[in-house]
Amino acid sequence: MTPGRRQRRPKAGVPGRGHRPVVFDLSDFLIRAHLDARLTSAGWDGRLILPETVVDLSDIGAVYHRRCPPFDLPEAMNADEQRFARVEGRFGLGGVLASLGAHWVSHPSTMADAEYKPVQYAAAVRAGLELPPTWVGNVPESTSAFLARQGGAGVYKPLGGAFHVEGCRTQVVYANRITDTEELRDSALALTAHCFQQWVDKDYEVRVTVVGTRLFAVAIHATSEAAYVDWRTDYASHRYEVVEVPDTVREGLERYMRAFDLTYGAADFIVSPDGSWTLLEVNPNGEWGWLAHHCDLPIGQTIADLLEKGQT
Repeated sequence: MTPGRRQRRPKAGVPGRGHRPVVFDLSDFLIRAHLDARLTSAGWDGRLILPETVVDLSDIGAVYHRRCPPFDLPEAMNADEQRFARVEGRFGLGGVLASLGAHWVSHPSTMADAEYKPVQYAAAVRAGLELPPTWVGNVPESTSAFLARQGGAGVYKPLGGAFHVEGCRTQVVYANRITDTEELRDSALALTAHCFQQWVDKDYEVRVTVVGTRLFAVAIHATSEAAYVDWRTDYASHRYEVVEVPDTVREGLERYMRAFDLTYGAADFIVSPDGSWTLLEVNPNGEWGWLAHHCDLPIGQTIADLLEKGQT
């Protein structure tokens, strides 16, 4: 069980905890699932017509929001038609659902704000969390000078997410260690923005899964060279260990989550040989299932509690 592997969907309407859970695979919209909503004086009224059930919008009390996959569309539609349909579908369905008075884990608008790495880095610093020296921009000479000031050891990180599409192929862009500052003087770097950080020596890394007020911290010991730079490259090399979060880090994360009004986050830290914790990023929609599986952590149950009660 590793992140990104699509699991079989449970059937909608299976009773649990006295509530009716429904799974809505967003790729079903617009072909296999439909929205039927009208505006009233109290807001939107109507229904979601899903492949296995029908849900009244007024019955939606809580939403656990995972990543939104592309809507499936007929192959007969050309690329421009598909692009238009997906944008309209996202704003139509997303707008209606986001306007409901449901409890979200977490609300799409707060997650969208927290997805911007420069925004989250600034918020993390204000929250008292330690981050590596960081540079963002598209001036090649400044990039090279920044890394030279860090001793020539840096890391490149994508700003817009790890997935990059070329043609019909999706590739994952991992963090890359940079040691040659001269190659960063290439004028082509001016064509878009980049993010570079100082390389931080690590003993191991920690993913802290934040659910409401509860923190689940797991040390990730990577034994391969590639995973030592970015543990996502080689899950087979991992050894996991449940660890405690230092009080200062816990308090910083609490301030960070309040700043964005997030109820869920996956925070990644480097733990250096001297025991210091350095934040890399907080993913507002990060994976947790494989850690709960390997370490027998009640993350899923805690999310369910949060959905039921609105707090933990």
